[in-house]
Amino acid sequence: MSCLRPMLSSAIHCRALQLATAQSSTLASTCTATTSTKMFNSQQTYDQLRPVHMLTRHFSSESAVQMGKKCLLERLAEGPVIGDGSYVFTLEKRGYVKGGPWTPEATIENPEGVKQLHREFMWAGADVLQAFTFYSTDDKLHLAGNLEGESVTCHDQNEAACKIVQEVAAEGDDVLICGGCSPTPSYMEGKGKEVVQQEFKKQVEVFAHRKEVDFLLCEFMGHVEECEWAIETMKAAGKPIACTMRVGPKGDQNGVPTGECAVRMAKAGADVVGINCLYDTNTSLKTIKIMKTALDEAGLSPYLMIQPLGYHCPEVEDMLEGYFHLPEAPFAMEPRLLTRFDVQKFARAAYELGVRYLGGCCGFEPYHIRALAEELAPERGRLPKASAKHEPWGGALKGSMFEFMRKRAGREHWENLKPALGRPDHPVLQNRLDE
Repeated sequence: MSCLRPMLSSAIHCRALQLATAQSSTLASTCTATTSTKMFNSQQTYDQLRPVHMLTRHFSSESAVQMGKKCLLERLAEGPVIGDGSYVFTLEKRGYVKGGPWTPEATIENPEGVKQLHREFMWAGADVLQAFTFYSTDDKLHLAGNLEGESVTCHDQNEAACKIVQEVAAEGDDVLICGGCSPTPSYMEGKGKEVVQQEFKKQVEVFAHRKEVDFLLCEFMGHVEECEWAIETMKAAGKPIACTMRVGPKGDQNGVPTGECAVRMAKAGADVVGINCLYDTNTSLKTIKIMKTALDEAGLSPYLMIQPLGYHCPEVEDMLEGYFHLPEAPFAMEPRLLTRFDVQKFARAAYELGVRYLGGCCGFEPYHIRALAEELAPERGRLPKASAKHEPWGGALKGSMFEFMRKRAGREHWENLKPALGRPDHPVLQNRLDE
């Protein structure tokens, strides 16, 4: 089924598929219960899966459509979907994005840099590539120094982003393309629903007319009211909708409880709901559990999505702007970076909670995405291409010339390791948080 049909038809068809496969999914999960509660560790399983990704299928996006490219909701009904990771943070480190505004002019100024990062995420195992359109609203671009009509506009930016991601996705195997919408300064300035939705409309209209865009994502929202306004606008595109908020366990920035946020996103029409950014993996798991409980109590069953921060920051769990309160943010966060093994543990825990769309936000590098894809390889039935040069839990160290290094080849060492900071005069946790 093509997800290019009107949204109502698409959503009904895909939801019917979800319900139709519920029994088989339950049976499959029951059959694998003894192994799914443990992280992927079987070298035999890994070796069995390895040939799957070595049999590379090269075909164009046109042939993918001819073969019946599955939409996001169909894929989620079948199992976990791996998203991509950090764009603005990673591209800032590489010299393509200006920290502070965090706007995406790189799609026009340095398209090859954006293409390279898309390719790295795809190689690492991402099933979805998100067009680099974060903070592309005209009101945000204006604040960043781009005067509408004189420099980069929302339309220019989103068109360029779609062309770039389409080119890269065509090099892969049935990779989905996501068109993203982000918060508007107009909402924060209290300009009202009509003005805010006009900004969303300018973001969405490019995605609506490009058949290669498979679904839309409204992300990094701090207020569920703005989510509802965005979803209402996005429906006109006739494509599946995902929506994620930058909330922790306490709720959104208007004081709306986290569980209520999830319910309101689903009732507004989001097929996939969840969280992204601001909080680390542990806090994000607590948050998604609250959302799931509220959705279950309301009798709603959207798919769950989680794209957390790539850094440890337990100190800010109860703060509305998350890691932004850390003095290290945003340019000295590296000591807090997640290891690949942290990500494996997170992937397993999220999957067991019922999350089916797993990716990353600021700080999530391509090797983190590989860790997600490898941990859930048994459920997905394949490994990413990047696994050709990698083995789980440091298994490749068996080939080291050093005996002490060879002893580290295995899960026992890496799962129980407590990495040192390497900075003897630094605190374990930050004792100063900025308000």
